[in-house]
Amino acid sequence: MGIVKDKSKICRNWNLYVITDLSMALPRTYSQIIHEVLLGGANVIQLRDKTTPFEKLIDISRKFRPLFDEFGATFIVNDNPYLAKEVNADGVHLGQEDTPVDIAREIVGDECIIGLSTHSRTQVLKAMLQDVDYIGLGPIYPTATKSQPYKPLGLEMVAWGAREVRIPFIPIGGITSQNICDVIRVGKTTPAVVSAVMKAPNLMEATRNLIGIISETRREMS
Repeated sequence: MGIVKDKSKICRNWNLYVITDLSMALPRTYSQIIHEVLLGGANVIQLRDKTTPFEKLIDISRKFRPLFDEFGATFIVNDNPYLAKEVNADGVHLGQEDTPVDIAREIVGDECIIGLSTHSRTQVLKAMLQDVDYIGLGPIYPTATKSQPYKPLGLEMVAWGAREVRIPFIPIGGITSQNICDVIRVGKTTPAVVSAVMKAPNLMEATRNLIGIISETRREMS
């Protein structure tokens, strides 16, 4: 795995957590998507793909992996610790129904970042007792990005996370350029987006715009 010296510091320094969705960004290839988002300034991208066969994902990921090194960005693989290890990703993000954290840690090693999705206060509290480096918290707003059995948590949960979560947390779900300021003000943390970038005509401009909004909001808060 790639060497990660201070995982907590890396996670806290993320500026915009971008999650890929190939179907939204077509006709672009994965390499084009990754390149455009990195050019836009994002320093962490999660590869989310639940349909492409494992072996093909390995080939695809190996092609764009050097881009992350070139831009000094963090490469996160969704769901699959075996894929993360195979392609030398910087981290793996797990869902509640995916590989248990302790088993994933055995697969990827101590230097790999592990994130875990949470959808309730109970899940958050349990996550903090596990060997995870950050958590995803959501959905914050209604989202049609994927089938979602969990109800929107709202900004109240983001505020609770800012008070109670002792590790980096990433609000996710329905976050757009219209509401990202609210999430930043309440959560004081880095949010994740999918459609706000993936559905944009120009991924680089959309990424740059969101990072600009985040930076301006944080300046106003300081």
